[in-house]
Order: sequence, then structure tokens, then C-alpha cells
Amino acid sequence: MSTVSNTSVDEAAQKELLDRLIAELVSLEGHLSPEVEAAIRAVPRHLFVPGVPLSQAYAAQDAPVVKKDRYGVTISSVSAVRIQAMMLEQAQIRPGMRVLEIGSGGYNAALIAELVGEGGEVTTIDIDADVTGRARRFLAEAGYPQVHVGTVDGEFGLKDRAPFDRIIVTVGAWDLPSAWVEQLADDGRLVVPLRMRGLTRSVTFERRRNHLVSRDYHLCGFVPMQGVGECRERLVLLHGEDVGLRVDDGQPADTEALGTALAGSKSEAWSGVTVGRGVRFDGLHLWLALKLPHFALLAAKQSAVDLGLVAHAWNLGVPAAYDGGSFAYLTYRQVSSELKTYEFGAYGHGPAGAELAKQLVRLTQSWDGTNLNARIEAHPAGTPDSELPEGALVLDKRHTRVTVSWP
Repeated sequence: MSTVSNTSVDEAAQKELLDRLIAELVSLEGHLSPEVEAAIRAVPRHLFVPGVPLSQAYAAQDAPVVKKDRYGVTISSVSAVRIQAMMLEQAQIRPGMRVLEIGSGGYNAALIAELVGEGGEVTTIDIDADVTGRARRFLAEAGYPQVHVGTVDGEFGLKDRAPFDRIIVTVGAWDLPSAWVEQLADDGRLVVPLRMRGLTRSVTFERRRNHLVSRDYHLCGFVPMQGVGECRERLVLLHGEDVGLRVDDGQPADTEALGTALAGSKSEAWSGVTVGRGVRFDGLHLWLALKLPHFALLAAKQSAVDLGLVAHAWNLGVPAAYDGGSFAYLTYRQVSSELKTYEFGAYGHGPAGAELAKQLVRLTQSWDGTNLNARIEAHPAGTPDSELPEGALVLDKRHTRVTVSWP
């Protein structure tokens, strides 16, 4: 579809970059459909990230920052191609479809335009006029002036252009606004990075009358929504800004008592559950998040590890359980250097730290080792418990009651 003449990048060099990108995507995801691959090859990504080195622009896992707030926190970025390709595969976009993208940048909208073809319609919206201004300009320069760009709060979708066969949300969402469900076609799909107890998963939802049911979900990370739908996690600082617990869904936490616990001695427990290097275990994180009465994510800087305060510093956070003035977090140790095998365990702090560590271990032992077999549903707020899946964990949000259960 794109007819842009790329004069700033040598065609042979761009082809080499694209070949390398496609190979990397296949290696990371194990599969790339011909339709999504063709779209990625057609859209000149570097035009949407000016000033970024070509090697970075065409890197599968790089997400160039577009804008930060006055505190230096990223509030807009061009998502990594790996994440965009993954969500497009989830959406299963076909020629002639009407698609809404919530959270604009331009590049992903161009990919969608390639997928829907001349008979389809693409709408991309964002609350930030700077972001939509860039998207509008880049789309025109890249040869996609037909994409409709709107500056509106994504919480409300865009009713005037609904219904949509697909809605793809490219910002982290704590809830699923009713407008998204109302503007989705009866047989449509919603792909959204949904935050549950602090963990974000890109969930593919389909409509089942008045509620949504998941088809699949994948690990991801996104900048949070702004506007009416904004709902940030609470960061409970335990040692300056070096260590904290990220607490979600309005769960209570005693900052002073938890800080005192970190300063004390630690206990440990080991599960006997092992995993090989390179094997995904994000399913364990979701299992813990939805089984523990009080779940948080341990957020620590490398300086805290260097000081011996905690064992790990991971940007997505380490699963933790807490209760009053005690907490414990998931850890691991290498048990076979030859096989590169690791055993899960837990470190505990505070009066009940040892018991919380054992609780984490017991739940780890009850995990079946899978990642993608949970059933996630979103029912309208106010739905009676009797109409929700039996035995499911229920997360009450503004617009919905999100339920998670395992078969």
C-alpha cells in the first residue's frame, strides 16, 4: 500500500535491516504470519522515529521514548516491534476491517493500514496533542494519509467511527471502559495490555453477549493510560528510593513496618521446583499474584542488590507476598551448572517473613508449570457473584469485575 520513496536510506541497507529484524522476531516468538511480516517489510519504521540510529529503529525489542513528564517518567514511546507484531497476531486483522488503535505513535497504525488494505479503515487516537501531531505528520510522510488520527481521551473510544471489528490498546490499562465494549462489533476482538495486581498481560478478548472472554494472553509492558482512566500503582518505599513494593488494586500496606522488616534479618525457603534457563515462567508470576491475599512486586535498583538488601533487581518487578509488617519475595538459585537449571525459593523479612516465604513456596509447588492457560473474563461492574465463574479470583475495578480462573 505504501508508495513512499525512501531516499534517506539505501534500499539494500534497509532490506538487510528488515531481514535481520524478521529473523529476530521469528527467533523470539517462534512464528510470524506472512501477513504481519509483509506489513513490517512495507512500513519504513525509521520515518516514525527520526533521530534514532537505524540499527536501533529496526531492533526487535527497542522502544524509542517519545515523551517524558516533568519528573522524567516515560509517558509515550514507540512500542518495540516484537510487542507490536505479537499484538497484531493476537488481533488477527483481515482486509476490509475497521480498526481502532488507542494510544498513538503512527508506526503501528501504518502496520494496521497495511493489514486492512484499501477497503478497511484505521483510526488511531491519543490524549496528547503532541503525540497525535507527530503521528499525523509521520503517517503522511510515510504514505498513509488515509489513517484517521484523533486527539481524544482513549477512555471513551471514538463513537462516531464505531463499530470496530478490532480495538487494539497500546497503553497499559487498569480497567476496561464500557465504551470499548460498546464500540466493539458483535464478533470483534479487543487486544489490551491489562494490569492485574500489578502484572500486565496483553489479553485477547472476544465478546460473549454483555461480557468479554479471553482467547490468549502474553507478557508485556506499556506506559500507563492518562486521562480519566488513569490509575497508578502505589510505590511503598522500604529503603529510600532503592527498594520498594509496588502495590495495586487499592491493597493496604504499612510503609513504616515493612521498611523495618527489610532492615532486619531474612529467612529462606526452597521449593524443589526447577526450571531450565531460557524457559518462560511468567505463568508462575500470574499464579502467585492471583492466589496470594496480599500481592506486590518488589521493585529494586541494582544499588540495592550491591548493598545486599535484596537478591534481585528486575525492571518488571519480583513477585512478593506481604502481611502487616512482613513480606517475602520469589527468588531462585542455580542447582546445575551443566544443565543450567534453577530452583525457585523465597526470602522472607519481618516477624511473619518465614511463614510468607513458605506460603510462596507452597504456591510455587502447586503451579503446574504452564503459562497461558488461565481464563480471564471481564463482566460489567455490579454483576452479581452468582453470575461470575465459580471459584475465580475477582478483581473489582471501576467499569468491570475482572475474573481469573484456571481449568
